[in-house]
Amino acid sequence: MYMIIVGAGSIGASLIDIAVGEKNNVVVIDANAERARAIQERHDITVLNADATSADALREAGADRADSLIVTTSDDAVNLMVVWIAVDLGVSSIASVVNDKEHAEFFRKLGASVMENPEDVIANHLYNAVKRPSVKDYTLLSQGAQVFRLEVAADSPLVDRSIAESRQRETIPGSMLVLAVARDGEQALADEDDVIQENDVLTIFTLNRVSDELIDKLTG
Repeated sequence: MYMIIVGAGSIGASLIDIAVGEKNNVVVIDANAERARAIQERHDITVLNADATSADALREAGADRADSLIVTTSDDAVNLMVVWIAVDLGVSSIASVVNDKEHAEFFRKLGASVMENPEDVIANHLYNAVKRPSVKDYTLLSQGAQVFRLEVAADSPLVDRSIAESRQRETIPGSMLVLAVARDGEQALADEDDVIQENDVLTIFTLNRVSDELIDKLTG
């Protein structure tokens, strides 16, 4: 995939590492000379020290043949302008960080996928890491939805019952789905007939923020 990444800050740099590691054809644009130089020294890719709100910079980066563009700066005005220009230049797949959730709708109207409030996502992840040590790989989604993994202990009410039975008993609330079950190092998509065992690790999706009491109940 030919991918343009705008911004080489903390989020952008991590994204660049992933994109390059996955063998994508990556071009980076960053207005900060020091950050641009650091990326150039780290990866054998094209890095432009330029203002991405300039259509000429995006054209130089190859927007006319790019499969995707991702904007990661901390300035929503810059991000929105880059998205608008990328749309105008015909980039088909566009994503952007949105630092203020009140701005998200402007990006969506242009057809961009958005990641809202990255600092809040990180803060929530760190909070849950210490507050709920039994919860792993916590991810906060839009509108309060969550995905996380938890290990089931021997005294959990889920043990020796199928997912369907736990749902009927309302141990698993209606707003929650068990997506996968990992057992003995192997993971499979969950089925309602799956019987949960001690030490199973469940991947769970929930529409609403889960209370500490429910987490304690499910883990046992």
